[in-house]
Amino acid sequence: MDDRITLRFLASPTDVSEDGTTVQAGRVLEWIDKAGYACATGYSGSYCVTAYVGNVHFTRPIRNGDLIEIDARIVHTGRSSMQVVVTVDAADVRERDFRPAMDCILVFVAMGEDRRPKPIPQWSPSDDESARLAEGAAGRIAARAEIRDAMRAQAYTDAGTTAKEHFRFLAAPSDVNWGGNAHGGIVMRWIDEVARACAMSWCGRDAVAVYSGGIHFLNPVHIGDLVEAEARLIHTGPHSMHIAVHVRARDPRGGEWRPTTQCMTIFVTRNDAGHAAEVPQLMLRTDEDRRLDAHALDLMRRRAELPPLQFAVERTY
Repeated sequence: MDDRITLRFLASPTDVSEDGTTVQAGRVLEWIDKAGYACATGYSGSYCVTAYVGNVHFTRPIRNGDLIEIDARIVHTGRSSMQVVVTVDAADVRERDFRPAMDCILVFVAMGEDRRPKPIPQWSPSDDESARLAEGAAGRIAARAEIRDAMRAQAYTDAGTTAKEHFRFLAAPSDVNWGGNAHGGIVMRWIDEVARACAMSWCGRDAVAVYSGGIHFLNPVHIGDLVEAEARLIHTGPHSMHIAVHVRARDPRGGEWRPTTQCMTIFVTRNDAGHAAEVPQLMLRTDEDRRLDAHALDLMRRRAELPPLQFAVERTY
C-alpha cells in the first residue's frame, strides 16, 4: 500500500498564461489535484473525491519548458478521509536545480461502489518528518471546520458594491473525472480564471495568484450542468486583492441551484521589476462591504494562528 507518489514532466506551451512565459495558477492547481488524487487512490485502493484544498502558497513562477516535480504524500487519515501534502518544484531542464514553486494540503474522501464514504486503513508516520507533518495536519482539522463555517455564514447580495466578475458555462465532457463528475482540478481552474478576471478588472493590469485558502468542495458538478462562478473583491491590502469565489451548478433543463465550491484567493499585480505593486484601495460604501472586509481580515487572523506545516522549509536540494 503506497502513501506517496512523485510525478515528473515538462511544463508545456498550453499551460502558460497570456504572457507566454509563465504557467497559469489554474493549471498548477489541476496538477496538484491529479497528484493528490493518484496518491489517495493508491493508498485507499478506491475512487476518491476532493473535499478540500488549502494552504496554497505560490512561491515562485513556473516557466514554459520547466521540468516539474510534484510530490504527494499521505500525512493524516480519518475513518474515510486522507490529508495529502503536495509540493511542486520546478527547474530548468538543463540544470536540474529544483526549487519550491508551490505547496498545499488536500483532503480526499474514499468512496465505495454505493458512492458513500468507505473506511480506509489507518496511516501512521514512519519517520520524524512524517510525524511533524502529521501533527501539523491534525492540528488544523478543527480550525479548518471553523473557517468553513465562517465562510458559509457570509451573505453576498446586491447590497455589496465592490468589484465582481461572473462566468456562466456548461460543464464539458472533457472536464469529467473517473466518477462522472467535473474533477476538482478543473473546478479550481475555473476559480482561478474568474478570480483573476476580477483582479485584473480592478487593478487594470495583469494579476497573479499568490495564495488560495479554504477551497471547500460542497457538492459535485455533473457533466452537462450549467455552472456559475462568481468572484467578488472584498478586501485590499497595500499590494493585495482578496477575492471570494463561489461556484454553483444546476441541471440546465431546470431545478434548483446547488452550491458546489467556495474559497478565498489572493492576487497581486507586478511592477516592471517583478515585485508586487500597489493596488487601488477599496471604498467600503455599504454595511455589506464593511462586513465582508471584516470577514477577510478575520480569515487572515484565523489562518495566521494555524499550526505551521514544516514541509516548505524542510526541503533541501
